[in-house]
Amino acid sequence: MNTSAFVVKFDPVAFHIFGWPVHWYGITYLVGFLVGWWLARYLARRHPEWKITPAQVDDLLFYAGMGVILGGRIGYLLFYDMGALTHEPTFKDVLLRIIAINQGGMSFHGGFIGVLTAVWFFNRKYKVGYFVIMDLMAMITPVGLGAGRIGNFINGELWGKPSDVPWAMIFPRSGSDLPRHPSPLYEMLLEGVVLFIILWWFARKPRPTMAISGLFALCYGSFRIFVEFFRVPDEQLGYRAFGWLTRGMELSAPLVVVGVLLMWYSYHKRNMQNTKI
Repeated sequence: MNTSAFVVKFDPVAFHIFGWPVHWYGITYLVGFLVGWWLARYLARRHPEWKITPAQVDDLLFYAGMGVILGGRIGYLLFYDMGALTHEPTFKDVLLRIIAINQGGMSFHGGFIGVLTAVWFFNRKYKVGYFVIMDLMAMITPVGLGAGRIGNFINGELWGKPSDVPWAMIFPRSGSDLPRHPSPLYEMLLEGVVLFIILWWFARKPRPTMAISGLFALCYGSFRIFVEFFRVPDEQLGYRAFGWLTRGMELSAPLVVVGVLLMWYSYHKRNMQNTKI
């Protein structure tokens, strides 16, 4: 056993403003949002064929931000902690539970559904093209994912399974002093850094609409399923089947299928259009 393993024990509060605590988790979300906003404006200028202006990007990020927060929180409660909702005595208590973001609990898959919905409303207003917007969103999303996983790591949550790898770390919140896989860092690297590099490398050449979205879904789903093998499942759910299937895998597998279908359809559609020409 690695007796000199790093202990993941940070103060989740970065500082106070007039007595109100400002959490590192919120700061990482804010940094991810601001960097994503800057990149989205850059992409809007770089790709005039998308017909999205930098001013529209500001509106888009507002829609998307609402989708991430509301979808992420509601998705967490529905996918991972439904019991918390069913045990609330009144509708008011259910609403208070939903907005209690400070208590933790955000789901990528819920946030993803929230963004899909928000983009639909945005496109209904600006008529840019649904998958044109989704391609842009796909390219900036890894920034937010990576920043959010850093927040998870600082909070000492989403810990991995016990391990004796040289980089194993101790997560006191797990209730054990066993060194574990630092799964939040695995996700930060794969869903943040690696996914960002793949998408921006892929987009360096003109691609058919929805191909970038498809590649995002394919890669994210694959990376998430891979990391789930090293991550301890949520205590209230445990393994869903076979002694290894987790809720994260169940929610990510469809993304892999959708990603493959979107990429196939985007190139098939472009080839059909070129044939007609």
